[in-house]
Amino acid sequence: MPAPLMDTYAPPPLRFERGEGVRLFDKDGKSYLDFIAGIAVTSLGHSNPKLIAALKSQADKLWHLSNMFQVPGQKELAERFVATTFADRVFFTNSGTEAVECALKTARRHHFVNGAPERQTIVSFSGAFHGRSYGAINAGGNPKYLEGFGPAMGGFVQIPFADHEAAKNAVDETTAAVIIEPVQGEGGVRAVPDACLRGLRELCDERGALLIYDEVQCGAGRTGKLFAHQWVAGAEPDLMAVAKGIGGGFPMGACLATENAAKGMVVGTHGSTFGGNALAMAVGLAVMEELEKPELMDHVNKVANHLRQGLHGVADRHADVVEDVRGKGLLLGLKLKPALVNAKVRDAARDRGLLIGVAGENVARLAPPLVVTSDDASKAIEILDDSLAAAKAEMEATA
Repeated sequence: MPAPLMDTYAPPPLRFERGEGVRLFDKDGKSYLDFIAGIAVTSLGHSNPKLIAALKSQADKLWHLSNMFQVPGQKELAERFVATTFADRVFFTNSGTEAVECALKTARRHHFVNGAPERQTIVSFSGAFHGRSYGAINAGGNPKYLEGFGPAMGGFVQIPFADHEAAKNAVDETTAAVIIEPVQGEGGVRAVPDACLRGLRELCDERGALLIYDEVQCGAGRTGKLFAHQWVAGAEPDLMAVAKGIGGGFPMGACLATENAAKGMVVGTHGSTFGGNALAMAVGLAVMEELEKPELMDHVNKVANHLRQGLHGVADRHADVVEDVRGKGLLLGLKLKPALVNAKVRDAARDRGLLIGVAGENVARLAPPLVVTSDDASKAIEILDDSLAAAKAEMEATA
């Protein structure tokens, strides 16, 4: 009998039964340091008591209404996003992909209602990852994700990463929006230079296009500010897609917009059955309450600096296979040289009790929960050192 699940994933033969803080425990009770956090999702750690209490409290009262009715918590959470960001309007979704889809639709609709229906093109950057829906994979432009799904959609143009001259050539009178991740996750943990973000804001203003940030992975406090672009003065977007960490492990996302950008999104133009449901709103409010605390962001920056220093030490000690340390805050990566495949390091680390991820450009990716401690970071560095040595030894033995 064939396996009931589609073969779209290839997980290792490892079963986790519970989590606590920065650790996961398998069925035999073995502890693992979780430095991937469900791909930057469990922002406040596993089994966070405040999130559990919020979810249980709401579950006892009301699960689902759909957006036919006013959903408890939606207005309150939207007000929190508006108060702490550039945004005036919020649309809640179930995922980051849906938040991106909403942003793309909002951008095109904006120009349509403003008398410029020809402005349909979305400009994105090499290495981008904006989700797995049909629109999102076309926005990302990765040939691997487009293969086998029919013809590429029109209206998408991709240019080299952080290439401002290419951006100036691409953004014209047909451009609806430019979309970019302030820190690329899947594309290789690459932080966009501050000057590039400011330059894109100026270019979009000059050419009449909207600027969309995809902060699905790099937002929610991961870089030491509530959202990554907030490190850069004069670079606020018109639209932003967020998800992952804002739900702390509960599926939720949001598309944030200025009043001007959201002008065309009126009754009937967009919708979601489950987006912004009562359970998600309860958890989202509890997460936001924690993310807004200055002491948490201070903690993230402190531990991130400690972890980055440790990674530079790893890079120095393994200069034969490590090319660079990348990323920002608690979204970091080791860029490996071609001789050592990132998956080998990931697997060696997992065997030693450390869970990390991989990303494009042969990067080993780290994205621990924001509540990670400096001691946790030191232990992770120790395991990474050992894992790199083991992966190199295996590589040499099979050469």
